[in-house]
Amino acid sequence: MLAHFSLGVIGSWSSGVAAAAEAPVILVVGDSLSAEYGLKAGDGWVALLQKRLAEQKKPHRVVNASISGDTTAGGRSRLPVALRTHKPAIVILELGGNDALRGLPLASTRDNLLAMARAAQESGAKVLIAGMQVPPNYGTAYGKEFADLFQQVASQTRAAFVPFLLKGVADRADAMDWFQGDRIHPLAKAHPLMLDNVWPALKPLL
Repeated sequence: MLAHFSLGVIGSWSSGVAAAAEAPVILVVGDSLSAEYGLKAGDGWVALLQKRLAEQKKPHRVVNASISGDTTAGGRSRLPVALRTHKPAIVILELGGNDALRGLPLASTRDNLLAMARAAQESGAKVLIAGMQVPPNYGTAYGKEFADLFQQVASQTRAAFVPFLLKGVADRADAMDWFQGDRIHPLAKAHPLMLDNVWPALKPLL
């Protein structure tokens, strides 16, 4: 009886592992906004996405390949390995903010995002581009050009598009109450709103 029970448990465990391995992967390639910088593990929007998928009985498994401080150049260099390793069904690209903070050429940011989106699509994945905006002190012209490049990449690749990941957070009257002391990284309470910004564009891809 004990042996039979043990074999049953092992069989169930093996089935569970196999199911997890076969689940379609959502690969998130981002920076600190997706890497839970300054947050407790599980409080970031990517972790909340996995919970929402489970609640809605979606089989997808989220792989968070985000690195704090990463740029589009960094993401572009490491994406090929991530695609080969995880074979994602969906790739979410959340990069570009650090390019602006470092004053990198916008043309390079655009080219890197475009190359990443195309590489992901060539691997068989659907792509979602998470757009970003810069504070007003960057200047109106620069701010518009920066925000527009995400939409341009999405249009060129026919990828799903989120215009502004921090909508309802960075653009609210009490925005500073929603950010950590560095005024760059959102508090945990902002991350459900960030997920709500992503979800309408992501859901049709599932």
